[in-house]
Order: sequence, then C-alpha cells, then structure tokens
Amino acid sequence: MEGRDQKFLEFVVQSIVDHPDEVKVERKVDEMGVLLTLHVHPTDMAQVIGRRGLTAQAIRSLLRIVGVKNNARVNLKIAEPEGSTRERPLVERETGNI
Repeated sequence: MEGRDQKFLEFVVQSIVDHPDEVKVERKVDEMGVLLTLHVHPTDMAQVIGRRGLTAQAIRSLLRIVGVKNNARVNLKIAEPEGSTRERPLVERETGNI
C-alpha cells in the first residue's frame, strides 16, 4: 500500500480545487495506522471542507475504503492554512469557541 493512499488523496483533492499545484500530502505511519495530512491553498479550503463538512466526510470515507482494502487504518487531517476563506460556524463566531 506504500503511498497508494497518498496518491489517491492527491488525485481526488487536485480534481476539486482551483489550485491543484498547491496540494501537498504528508504521510506518516505509526502503531495507530496511516495519518495523511492535507495542505491546500487558503482559498481552496471551502471546496475541500464542503458545506457542513460533507466533502471532507466523503473524502474520509473513501480513504477508509482504501485502508480496508489494504488492511490499514487511514486517517485524514486537513491542515487549515493561515488566511483561509472558510467561514467559521455560527456558534464559534458568537461565543469565540466551539
């Protein structure tokens, strides 16, 4: 499975963002499984997260399938860049925290 999950994630995300050349995926393996950390252009965060997080949830589901197929646990962390245009949830805006 070495890197197939990483290449799959890069392909999927590059297909939905406006700046595909700025998509970077870091891969770490430990006793908990595989951790993929996704870095995208700040203006692409909304496209990756999706409305109410549905796009990110769908990507995580696909990665779980890739992991099951290869007997590995694959987790996704989306690194929110400085200056992203993703709007904070209403609760977070009103109270200052989630």
